[in-house]
Amino acid sequence: MTARLSLAAPQVRPQNPRFSSGPCSKRPGWALDALKDASLGRSHRAAIGKSKLKQAIDMTRDVLRVPDDYRIGIVPASDTGAFEMAMWSMLGARAVTMLAWESFGSGWVSDVAKQLKLENATSVTADYGKLPDLDAVDFDTDVCFTWNGTTSGVRVPNGDFIPADRSGLTLCDATSAAFAQELPFDKLDVVTFSWQKVLGGEGAHGVLILSPRAVERLESYTPQWPLPKIFRLTKGGKLIEGIFSGATINTPSMLCVEDYIDALSWAQSIGGLDALHNRADANAAVIERWVQKTDWIDFLAEEPETRSNTSVCLKIVDDTISKLDDDSQNAFVKRLTKLLDDEGVAFDIGGYRDAPPGLRIWTGATIETSDLEALMPWLDWAFETARSS
Repeated sequence: MTARLSLAAPQVRPQNPRFSSGPCSKRPGWALDALKDASLGRSHRAAIGKSKLKQAIDMTRDVLRVPDDYRIGIVPASDTGAFEMAMWSMLGARAVTMLAWESFGSGWVSDVAKQLKLENATSVTADYGKLPDLDAVDFDTDVCFTWNGTTSGVRVPNGDFIPADRSGLTLCDATSAAFAQELPFDKLDVVTFSWQKVLGGEGAHGVLILSPRAVERLESYTPQWPLPKIFRLTKGGKLIEGIFSGATINTPSMLCVEDYIDALSWAQSIGGLDALHNRADANAAVIERWVQKTDWIDFLAEEPETRSNTSVCLKIVDDTISKLDDDSQNAFVKRLTKLLDDEGVAFDIGGYRDAPPGLRIWTGATIETSDLEALMPWLDWAFETARSS
């Protein structure tokens, strides 16, 4: 590479350098003292434990504007556990269409093909940065998809592609979309997410939201394969209602539950769902303005209307880097991100390991816009410094 003079290091630093895409930054002003009312050392099945879990469910319904006739349950193993639970419990009743345009969606495709081994499953995929032809999807089948591709920064722009009179169920992995993007629940039968994304909660717990149509499937269909205990949502052909009122399948961390309640309380205090959406949009706009005036970087998502406002994925388009092989590009990205980490201005912003080489910057609601504005000059500094080394 041709040696160049490095830029001078910027003077202003982000107050909070935590731009990881999961677990994500805690809410502004968070401190351990926020968890002082956690019901520690008590059974989660005691009255206090159940009341805390029920409070978390009720607040989720309020903040996310979940319809009254939809069930909300707290389940084990983060968003992955919630989505696996839905697939293993509901799929197989009819043909299935699997949509994928990034790593996690591809993982669901693999599970259906290699683990559930459904013979009537069709995969519709697209490369990183693109969406498949959503208008061609057959909604007489069950359809599984991610709303927002966390590892590609590509999201569906809206739910218009889903017909109201569909025959199949829609199973939506919404883990980096919930609380940041509009989720049309009338078009979604299963919605899953984890606390660790837009609200900056802790890992290991998932949320499973079921429409009445999804409940009907659970109560009328028994899969041909055995279900592990933590996947069982019915007993004697009826939904286990306790799961959706605070009686969890396995033991949850009441410390994590308290932290989720704190995050939901913060969301309510700043104006609820609209305020969360606006914060994420304002944060993503900072990066958009920077990309527009910067010639070495571009969005991985090719179409503006499909660009995420939470997991913003970027590719390096400067010829001296983009023409290198993937291993060399990844090595460059590691140098760049290490510079930022060493300076304490940005942690964990390298692209996902299976994604094309590049950056991934979290812009969800718990991030302050001022911190992203402070970060942008540091990205230019790190690029020029890494290229000159």
